Amino acid sequence: DDVATKTLTLDDDTTVEVPERFPDDGYLGEYIVDIAEQVYEEHGTSLLTTESLAPFQQAAEDAIFAEIEATLRRLNVEMDAYADEQELHDDGTVQDTLDGLEEAGVTYEEDGALWLETTEFGKEKDTVLVKQSGEPTYRTPDVAYHATKFERGYDLMVDVFGADHHAAYPDVLSALDVLGYDTDRIDVVLYQFVTLMRGGEPVKMSTRRANYVTLDDLIDEVGEDVTRFFFLMRSPDTHLDFDLELAQEESEKNPVFYLQYAHARICSVIDRAEEVGFSYDEEADLSLLTHEDEIALIKELLRFPQALQNAADARAPHFIPNYLRDVATAFSQFYDNCQIIGVDDDLATARMHLALAAKTVLENGLTVLGVSAPRSM
Repeated sequence: DDVATKTLTLDDDTTVEVPERFPDDGYLGEYIVDIAEQVYEEHGTSLLTTESLAPFQQAAEDAIFAEIEATLRRLNVEMDAYADEQELHDDGTVQDTLDGLEEAGVTYEEDGALWLETTEFGKEKDTVLVKQSGEPTYRTPDVAYHATKFERGYDLMVDVFGADHHAAYPDVLSALDVLGYDTDRIDVVLYQFVTLMRGGEPVKMSTRRANYVTLDDLIDEVGEDVTRFFFLMRSPDTHLDFDLELAQEESEKNPVFYLQYAHARICSVIDRAEEVGFSYDEEADLSLLTHEDEIALIKELLRFPQALQNAADARAPHFIPNYLRDVATAFSQFYDNCQIIGVDDDLATARMHLALAAKTVLENGLTVLGVSAPRSM
């Protein structure tokens, strides 16, 4: 090993040599140091002479997974259950899957590896299922996991992958077809990459060089609402340039600010009505709403149920931000051209009820997206 080392004397006078720097081809980052410190706190010097990587691997997995869970909670993402890939190996599910593919006659051994005959399914090359080292590739437990989902009776499975998996998931589906599962019950959603932009230029990142922005860093900079909204407002098949300056701008150019401000503006109208003693609780005569901007807003509000249904059917959450922007724009036109307080009481009451309906739609729509609807901004 050509990695430079230095000698440390620990509290119990044990002298050991540890790396002075990370290897050139290794991953850098403070998180590695943090994990190492956690291992030392738990095990002390007892692992210094072990040749097994298992304790270190388990500690790293536990620490990183805990961080992932915490980050997801910051974005209001709560998982009902997690699946541990190792369990698929330990309980024999992965081996059962390999055995099933072998029995189906679609695997063969070559160069010490086990291959899946994906050329039989239209691919240019066959695919490795188990490496020469005996370690399965990630496709293999993916097939096994989906098999368990089928066996547990799931009617629909929605797989969300990054665009870099576009060549891998067809292999999984092909293997499941061979095993006799109905892959029409699997819906694959591929998300394109996200580029962080600052000053009109991409933020350069390298995982190996520890030059990267974590999701927590992003949340710290722009906030939970903006982070979540920006990721939801684009179609999965569209590349997202995440403009950090725009995300922090308090103007109608910032899409989440624009919607939240529209909601807050309606709340200010409600507060103003209470201040002047205007009561609008009684039933409104909505036939008085004849102005073109009133009609336009009503039409937008009536689209809400269908917008939700379309988003659900297409599994396209970006439909909702786009729809809510139309609502906010229609409300802004209505607000600018149709005075609410200070006109005839009957007309004011009708317009107040329309404003309240717009508030309800904006609040419910933002709630569906997991974004807050503040009363003031």
